[in-house]
Amino acid sequence: MKKRVAILGSTGSIGTTSLKIIEKKINLFNIEFLSANKNYKKICKQIVKFKPKYFVVTNNKIFLKIKKKFKNKKTKILNNYKQIIFSKKKIDITIASIPGIAGLEPTINFTKISKKILLANKESIICGWQIINKLGKKNKTKIVPIDSEHFSIMKLLENHKENEIEKIYITASGGPFLYLSKNRFKNIKPSDAIKHPKWSMGKKISVDSSTLMNKILELVEAQKIFPFDLKKYQILIHPQSLVHAVVKLKNGITKFLYHEPDMTIPILNAIYDSKIDITSYINKKDKIKNLEFFDPDKKRFSAIKLIPKLNKYVSTPIIINAANEILVDHFLKKKISFTSILRYLFLVLKDKNYRKYAIYKPINLKNIYIIDQWARMTALKIVERNKN
Repeated sequence: MKKRVAILGSTGSIGTTSLKIIEKKINLFNIEFLSANKNYKKICKQIVKFKPKYFVVTNNKIFLKIKKKFKNKKTKILNNYKQIIFSKKKIDITIASIPGIAGLEPTINFTKISKKILLANKESIICGWQIINKLGKKNKTKIVPIDSEHFSIMKLLENHKENEIEKIYITASGGPFLYLSKNRFKNIKPSDAIKHPKWSMGKKISVDSSTLMNKILELVEAQKIFPFDLKKYQILIHPQSLVHAVVKLKNGITKFLYHEPDMTIPILNAIYDSKIDITSYINKKDKIKNLEFFDPDKKRFSAIKLIPKLNKYVSTPIIINAANEILVDHFLKKKISFTSILRYLFLVLKDKNYRKYAIYKPINLKNIYIIDQWARMTALKIVERNKN
């Protein structure tokens, strides 16, 4: 029987990679549901090629164009997720990859109706893990993280308990400025920051990689998915991007998971429960190379100074995530400098109202949105205050 599949964020890098994987053995799958925001050309191609039962287009202008173009097709073009009418039969696999806070509510809703969620939306974990994890248990939904770091940690921790673990290392490439002189940081342009040396990613996450904020957020995610003491986690610079996580056991054995910097590998293994031959999916052949690991330079990567603050208050990670999203967006629009991203982020954490929102518990979507909005508005005020 064909597996019923939903992809939230089908035109992004995770979504398109997932569809390429599924397309290889399309006879095994039925694309039930796709969603996207505004990539008109990709949306059109996906409707024609995969013929999903539903396609949600959240951008209203693009929705109207798509609706008009495909008015006589079997695919139902919708503008929001509330219009979907699913059968009682569960979706077999949902790939949740909508970027930003917009991905949180759909991920929560699809957790209720899916047998397995492949989770790539950071906000779902950082902001809503308490809700998603609870729903997953209630609805017997298997939750699989597919970011390479968290997928690797999951694999390495199989058959191990917390009292066996000494350290969990999350690796970072160091981004495009690993060896750039610190005094040249003030001249970094958006076009420089989005050129990742190893991975092909979106603009926002590429900037996060250059500041190391992506690893701070990944550390938050890791601790929520694998709820060990924060002190057990550490970030290591690994320029080759071949080892994605390292687990040091108390018995003297250290294990690491190695694969080429290609998201096809964790997604493919998550879809097929690691029972797959990747030969026909990836042309690259693994070659064991020299591997380097070293601690991040705190002067170069001031984001490291955020780690002790992460567990100070329950909603600090939500605030950091939201403020960072606003600041990165302003940098990409050339409204603030590269060095201002983290400088302004620390100012958000020094705001007089910070503690009031940081102690607010993220027990439901309403609370999460309140915390998120305060952080965004505060970041915007700081940007305005520091103009010129």
